Amino acid sequence: MSREFTCIILLLILSDLVSAEGKITVMALFRDAIVVRIEGHEQLLRAGGPAVDGIRLISADSNQAVLEVKGVRGAYTLNSVISGSYSDALTPRTVTIAPDSQGMYRVNGSIDGFQVEFMVDTGATFISMNRNHAKRLGIDFKSTGQEGISNTASGTDVVYTIELDRVTVGEISLRDVPAVVHDGEFPDVILLGNSFLQRVSMRRDGALMLLYDRY
Repeated sequence: MSREFTCIILLLILSDLVSAEGKITVMALFRDAIVVRIEGHEQLLRAGGPAVDGIRLISADSNQAVLEVKGVRGAYTLNSVISGSYSDALTPRTVTIAPDSQGMYRVNGSIDGFQVEFMVDTGATFISMNRNHAKRLGIDFKSTGQEGISNTASGTDVVYTIELDRVTVGEISLRDVPAVVHDGEFPDVILLGNSFLQRVSMRRDGALMLLYDRY
């Protein structure tokens, strides 16, 4: 075998290895379980089970699987490539928030596709909004929510617990996020509470607050 031919064979083998590296491919579909190939290694994922290398299986049948990668869900069929670059897929997306003149951390985002302004509130159990916010967002909270009572700084409020389809802050996007709607004028800005914050990681860098997605 000539040296040139040997070099060509080696280059083809290396090319296959490079192309396989970094790909996440759906290899087999079962009821509530799938097999994925991650960087050349096969892994079994089960619905409701822990994330494997940052990928969580939500549901599966013989036709498709619903996977959550970086908090974003998508449907994938057999032989689907989830990400062309595994390392890129697992790089945390970070949102940096600077305090305003009053020391509050405000950040733009969206709820179910509508642009909003949030104020980060680690003392709030849920994302919280008033009835006017809900009306602007098209949320019929009295029909879809569960009524309750909440004690606030301004007194006792009737509140409705709801679930938001998608909440986005910067490049971080989460699905199915619990929230409450106060049937009054409180709060005057939508509070980004722990129903969102506990599903991301948060740290301080001096005066800056950094949010980044986790697996």
